[in-house]
Amino acid sequence: MIMVFMPSFGLDLKGASRWINLVGFTFQPSELLKLGLVIYLAAWFSGRDQRLENWAYGMAPFFLVLSFIAILLALQPDIGTLIVVSIISLGVYFVAGVSLKQFFAIIAILLVAIAGLIFIEPYRFNRIKAYLNPSADPHGISYQVNQSMIAIGSGGLTGVGFGKSSQKYGFLPEVAHDSIFAVVAEELGLIGAGTIILLFVFLCFNMTQIARNISDKFGVLLVMGINVWIMGQAFINIAAISGLAPLTGIPLPFVSYGGTALISLLAGLGIVLNVAKRA
Repeated sequence: MIMVFMPSFGLDLKGASRWINLVGFTFQPSELLKLGLVIYLAAWFSGRDQRLENWAYGMAPFFLVLSFIAILLALQPDIGTLIVVSIISLGVYFVAGVSLKQFFAIIAILLVAIAGLIFIEPYRFNRIKAYLNPSADPHGISYQVNQSMIAIGSGGLTGVGFGKSSQKYGFLPEVAHDSIFAVVAEELGLIGAGTIILLFVFLCFNMTQIARNISDKFGVLLVMGINVWIMGQAFINIAAISGLAPLTGIPLPFVSYGGTALISLLAGLGIVLNVAKRA
């Protein structure tokens, strides 16, 4: 995560320092961070047990680790990934069995910190304004959400046909990344978009069932952490593109284009499968 700021390794694209270039191979370390954080937190919490109720052993070191990660992500800047990382951390923290008082205290601190990061940057604040009033500036700050709505609305029940989207040609930005769900809804309609949502729900149910059948705490935290990561990222993306949440720039797991993201997601599912076989 620190290497992205080093001139010899870091690669700046679109005003952000989120990539590393090593001998022609480019990857995004924040995607690998998500999986690494799940494994780290699962191991960390599973070794503390009752000591988690103690502020010095539970909330303080957890918040210190999360703060260090948050600073690195804010400097890139990548607030979308910061939101996903926060959801992952809170999910593992909650499953670990900590007190609700500590849990809600951390949520409050994170909300204040993320709100501060949003309000200090005009383009982030504009996303909030676009969410609250999409019709205010349809050719400016509300452009992407309005084009997404047009794509989703054009799909109807069965869609315009696979590969026949018109919105992806010069209208929707980032069609292979953040806006891919809108393209799916336009080409495959409510049926296709609904199928993707049901597949994520089915995956969530399966991983939850796997976690329920595991006897050791580390395995439970590991599987549920990966579950929270995939589901949180998926439904934030779908909600943002559908106008139900502010745009965040978070890709849709397994669907959006991105090599590093796909590698880390498949590695996470591979770990879940391995745990399930041993459960």
